[in-house]
Amino acid sequence: MGLELKQSLKLSQSLVLTQQLQQAIKLLQLNHLELVEQVQQELLENPTLEEIPGTSAELVTDAQRALETQTQAIVNDASEQNNGQGEDIDWQQVAAHLADDRPVGDRGSSGMDELPPIETNLVGAGSLADHLEWQLHMTSCTEGEFAAAHLILHNLDDRGWLSVPLEDLIREHELDREDAEGALDIVQHFDPLGCGARTLEECLSIQVRTLYPEDPYFPKLVENHLGDIEKRSYPAIAKALDVEVEDVIEYHKMLKHLEPWPGRAYTASEPQYISPDVYVVKQGGEWVVSQNEDGLPKLRLSNHYRRVLLGKDNTREERDYIKERLSSAKFLIESIYKRQSTIGKVMKCILERQAEFFEKGGDYLKPMVLRDVAEEIGVHESTVSRATSNKYVHCPQGTLEIKYFFNNGVNAVSGEMVAAESVKRRIKKLIAAEDASAPLSDDAIVKLLQAENIDIARRTVAKYREAAGILPSSKRRNVC
Repeated sequence: MGLELKQSLKLSQSLVLTQQLQQAIKLLQLNHLELVEQVQQELLENPTLEEIPGTSAELVTDAQRALETQTQAIVNDASEQNNGQGEDIDWQQVAAHLADDRPVGDRGSSGMDELPPIETNLVGAGSLADHLEWQLHMTSCTEGEFAAAHLILHNLDDRGWLSVPLEDLIREHELDREDAEGALDIVQHFDPLGCGARTLEECLSIQVRTLYPEDPYFPKLVENHLGDIEKRSYPAIAKALDVEVEDVIEYHKMLKHLEPWPGRAYTASEPQYISPDVYVVKQGGEWVVSQNEDGLPKLRLSNHYRRVLLGKDNTREERDYIKERLSSAKFLIESIYKRQSTIGKVMKCILERQAEFFEKGGDYLKPMVLRDVAEEIGVHESTVSRATSNKYVHCPQGTLEIKYFFNNGVNAVSGEMVAAESVKRRIKKLIAAEDASAPLSDDAIVKLLQAENIDIARRTVAKYREAAGILPSSKRRNVC
């Protein structure tokens, strides 16, 4: 069959996401902090976009707060000197005092004002490697052990365990075996105890042998019977160690005070700052939804560039550029308005459907899915999903992710549905209140929930329990 090139016309329909539509979707997905940052970036990049003066609801800074406090103190002092007659205050003197650029302590203020700013007293947490390195320099050891220990402590993972086999370090860096093994022993007995361990048993054994050097049984339990401890096989452990069952239970209690991950306290993690997008508060006996406007300025199109666009002295390229920038700014303002409107509608719908939750708490959360809200406010489910993802609401129950309110339902004995989150909370409460010597089995929890009008299968109880990190009843017995 021969191949040939030919041209043809064809009509077809396709969905194309324009750049403006992509921007609108992106704005809807942003949380409050991200939106404020995006608006500030747009103000820098688009000269035709400007902030309406006096509308930026910025948070009060520490400097502003300190200045207000200082001003009020001066006013109070002046008022006292004038027997409370505030109208006699010499405001020029107040202004001159505030304009004085001498150190605050030189103005005769209290000793608290002489303290350095809090920023100068903040220090970052040191890393585990730095902490161990400092101890290494304080330790008496050979040059070979020092070099090997330096390599070891810089090959620890976030848990504090040695992340590579010691044999590999010896081979790759041509270390003397005795130096490497001696260095590992040195590192393992630094603070925190157990750093450089290769296994859980080794990590706990180091701590046990150091903290309880006179006890011959505890190390054996840690090295050989951790699996039996997990299964609560106390009689088997007691028989193997030739001790009483009560002693094994006591060892289990002591195990809880050991640290399986010595490096946990030194694991650097960036704080995740949360700023609520929406507030739900009760005013005059009614619940009200208000959106967070802190730091978000009101925007408008620049009148200056509008006049420039109408001018006749500009080139075609300049007019095209200004027109494109004005169009972009206008669309941004409209997109922000639509974003705020959509989030407000979604939250108001949630408030109506979850009224009992806001009144009485988490046990009264109702089943709700994206479709319920989407149909009520007349948008697609994906729009509701974008409007709730990574966004938070502050209410009397705390600061919660908006998606918290969307959860599947569990059948009730009466035929209604109960929110899965409420069932999970109830299971946790039942287990927290159980008798430790006779913990509730999953079947027992099922019966208790059925008595509370919740129809649930045993396997569902087990799934919720495991998701919450709760052990089965056989492993909760005699939990210390």
